[in-house]
Amino acid sequence: MAGKNQLPQIRHRKQAAKSQLFAIEQLELTFSNGVERVYERMEGAGRGAVMIVPMIDNDTMLLVREYCAGTHSYELGFPKGLIDPGETAIIAANRELKEEVGFGAKELQPLHTVAMAPAFFSGTMEIFVAYNLYPEKLAGDEPEPLEVIRWPLDDYASLLAQPDFNEARSIAALMLARDLLR
Repeated sequence: MAGKNQLPQIRHRKQAAKSQLFAIEQLELTFSNGVERVYERMEGAGRGAVMIVPMIDNDTMLLVREYCAGTHSYELGFPKGLIDPGETAIIAANRELKEEVGFGAKELQPLHTVAMAPAFFSGTMEIFVAYNLYPEKLAGDEPEPLEVIRWPLDDYASLLAQPDFNEARSIAALMLARDLLR
């Protein structure tokens, strides 16, 4: 087990850059051993995000294929999105389900909270498993309809072999859900 680390002292912080989507903060730090460094990190909105593993029945998950600007490709993964101001994570998860796959959930079970690139970003994502789905569609912010794909949970190895199923958060969610449900 690792020993306790003393957090470095923040001597100065300033915004180094800002776009419509991101702000980059520069931190001047002094570590407990006297070493000084400058780190940069993306400033988070502080609201967090959610990802949902929707189970259409006891054996079948729903996934979405959507455009991802970071890789300029279409990627297969689980529905996800930001928590809106005033929402709880569980409300956001049900809203995202309705927007992205056209179903709401009567039951949402918290599965795990994951950090997203903690060396550079303070954001976290809460992962849920959704059960007892019912049809309900809400308008979302996607520029085009998302392709919804049914996938048998027991065939998770084939999903992992898909070249467009490679997002680490979706892989983590798949493995966590598989362990929970099997």
